[in-house]
Amino acid sequence: MTPSRTRINADLHCHSAVSDGTLEPEALAARAKANGVELWALTDHDEVGGQHRAIAAALDLQLPCLTGAEISVTFAGTTVHIVGLGFDADDPALVAGLAATRGGRRQRAMDMSHALAEAGIAGAYEGAAKYAGNPELISRTHFARFLVESGGCTDTYEVFRRFLVEGKPGYVPHRWASLRDAVTWIRRAGGIAVIAHPGRYKFTANEEYALFTEFKAHGGEAVEVVTGSHTAAEFVKYADMALEFDLFASRGADFHSPEESRTDLGTLPDLPTRLTPVWEPLQDRIQLAS
Repeated sequence: MTPSRTRINADLHCHSAVSDGTLEPEALAARAKANGVELWALTDHDEVGGQHRAIAAALDLQLPCLTGAEISVTFAGTTVHIVGLGFDADDPALVAGLAATRGGRRQRAMDMSHALAEAGIAGAYEGAAKYAGNPELISRTHFARFLVESGGCTDTYEVFRRFLVEGKPGYVPHRWASLRDAVTWIRRAGGIAVIAHPGRYKFTANEEYALFTEFKAHGGEAVEVVTGSHTAAEFVKYADMALEFDLFASRGADFHSPEESRTDLGTLPDLPTRLTPVWEPLQDRIQLAS
């Protein structure tokens, strides 16, 4: 791969109320446009139900856009997220795969509620459900919002630290899709698979190398280098890994909410110029207003 123009304000990772964000797809498109985003994708968790709304809204705003989704997979006993970009959002195998991945969330949520009740927090399922626009996608984030509302914690970051990560009272593991399945669904639907925010997974060096190696072997083509949860040092680290594994580089805030997200749409640093951005091979899949 040869380096290409990277100074496009592309934001290819965010979430709407269709999964665990708080804004509707139309409001997210408007926020991206207002913040100077030049290429945008909505990437809801395990769901493409908001794609047609997002694309229509973006095109009305003259905002170039790509289809997107963030698929939950289990790798080395850890939940890892794989973003798909530029795929056919109506592809039957992709739609069916995402539905199957969502299927275990409701039972997991009930188990989380039971665990929180044993820790003295009653009514967590009902409280979290109020925040879930899509009951199939009730998640830890919805529980976190309930716990903030009920006064148990000051913000959602405190909730995760105290209750919702491994070893804490409300944590319940779940078996998601396989890495192979997620990459295959995306590729067969005509898209490119991206390892989302790799700095978040806390893998050992060997586990992380195995993730990148297996991802590449299955046909994965890109990695998020500049994202809202990465530090400046991680920008450099994952730029190096993109080059080592011959991967395209992606950029996205992972924006969920004006009140909760530390990084707003369109406010990230540029990708390092030594990388080839993921939007280069996706040029023919970028949707533009006519």
